[in-house]
Amino acid sequence: MSQFFYIHPDNPQQRLLNQACELIKQGEVVVYPTDSGYAIGCQMEDKHALDRLCQVRQIDKDHNFTLMCRDMSELSIYAKVDNVAFRQIKNNTPGPYTFILKATREVPRRLQNPKRKTIGLRVPDNTIALKLLETLDQPLMSTSLILPGASVAESDPDEIREKLEKRVGLIIHGGYLGEQPTTVIDLSEGTAEIIRHGSGDISPFA
Repeated sequence: MSQFFYIHPDNPQQRLLNQACELIKQGEVVVYPTDSGYAIGCQMEDKHALDRLCQVRQIDKDHNFTLMCRDMSELSIYAKVDNVAFRQIKNNTPGPYTFILKATREVPRRLQNPKRKTIGLRVPDNTIALKLLETLDQPLMSTSLILPGASVAESDPDEIREKLEKRVGLIIHGGYLGEQPTTVIDLSEGTAEIIRHGSGDISPFA
């Protein structure tokens, strides 16, 4: 049975954030709010937690995984970013964008795209997510919580609880969210390629 925390969307309770991070460090899979629906994540180095996450989502190792970061300083640790890409990312984060970049050696190989050696990175514009990442003090390996057969991310934490309470370690109730996914921008080859047009404005990358 998973834990179920009600965390205030504007003033997250630090006590609950601390407990959430302890669960993540113990190898639990967590469902948490972002600026584009709910996401599912686990500790970056935890292979067993990643396997469980993939079972919930029914995705394989070729899936494009994302590291959820708290700020730009973490992006430069885990991705190779030139000056042009850095400015583009900085001007549009935090926000509903996922940026595809060449991974550095800091990213476990199992999280990288096996052919292109890339990784998705993003800084969410959501107070709970940012405070969780700040407390965890490292990125969270994440993907949108799009369940098998669905086309959009889950947005209702009560419904998530009904579906997943025996399959994940923690569900954070952070309000009822929109379902619009992030805009995905591939910056790995030096120019911006729009992979998916979601809730983020594409005009800065056109």
